[in-house]
Amino acid sequence: MSEVRAQGNESFESLLKRFTKKVQQDSILSEIRKGEHYEKPSVKKKRKAAAKRRKSIRSSRPKPQR
Repeated sequence: MSEVRAQGNESFESLLKRFTKKVQQDSILSEIRKGEHYEKPSVKKKRKAAAKRRKSIRSSRPKPQR
């Protein structure tokens, strides 16, 4: 469970924004969505292979210079 504590006179909006960011970093929502429906092992393999392909393409792409 992600936990965020208020710092001084912090507004509710900024507290909520920090909590949302923390949840995304911990990838809690994506794990919950994965468990909503059964995923066959063959589908799981295909999804992981596609993710691996996307990651390798991104890493081989030249970085933009600033």
